[in-house]
Amino acid sequence: METNRAAQLFDTLGHPGRLAVFRLLMRRAPQGVRPGEIGEALDIKPSTLSVYLSALEAAGLVAGRREGRAIFYAIDIPATRALASYFLDDCCRGRPDICLPASFPPSAGTATMTRVFNVLFVCSGNSARSIFAEALLADEGKGRFRAYSAGTRPFSELNPFALEVLQRNGHDTSGLRAKNIAEFQGEDAPKMDFVFTVCDQAASEECPPWPGQPITAHWGVADPVKEEGNAGEKGLAFARAYAELRRRITAFVALPIAELEKVALQQHLDDIGLDKE
Repeated sequence: METNRAAQLFDTLGHPGRLAVFRLLMRRAPQGVRPGEIGEALDIKPSTLSVYLSALEAAGLVAGRREGRAIFYAIDIPATRALASYFLDDCCRGRPDICLPASFPPSAGTATMTRVFNVLFVCSGNSARSIFAEALLADEGKGRFRAYSAGTRPFSELNPFALEVLQRNGHDTSGLRAKNIAEFQGEDAPKMDFVFTVCDQAASEECPPWPGQPITAHWGVADPVKEEGNAGEKGLAFARAYAELRRRITAFVALPIAELEKVALQQHLDDIGLDKE
């Protein structure tokens, strides 16, 4: 990347509002986000958000695509990668001792990746989707994973429809409980190897960087709690959410994690979130 081009991109990101939009889209990458959802998450007026998105799109950092009547904005991965490479390779002269944080993890494919992995599933509440994922990984992980789940809201409780689905599918629910994300952010909390958000709201929220820089991905699933039908229709919504997460957990467990470099592993995890596996 040429210096003038890099300066243009850095200048675009030099505004707090544009940077906030860019950071939110990075948390949701590679998936796209509707402008209304961005504005709600960041408390930005539509007219102001439109200016920010236009500037980011003109710079080539984000791209919009139309799906029917809706427009979704997503990070331009090649442009972002090129900017990061410019900073590391040119400004830092490729010296990881200067530019990479001390907590940056080793690449996958090393001997350290053969241990048991800690995996956290995060949602706005911790009542259904993240609980489904925790229970599924605990049972399908075959001792290779320790599964946890948490919600970003201050308080939550297990949804009875979710418990019914889990019990009907043979999961032991006696040890499940609703937890807040703060439980996993203290010094004594287990260090995570993977953190997955399973709802769009949680993915859009800002969280402090996780210790050890775990691998992250967004596996958004529609919220079954929002189903407004009768009991049968609500039960079906929960069953669909469970089935969707089961497909993703099964694909995750099947990955040859010890054999994949980090970039390849991240691509597989992103593909799972897009139902490409």
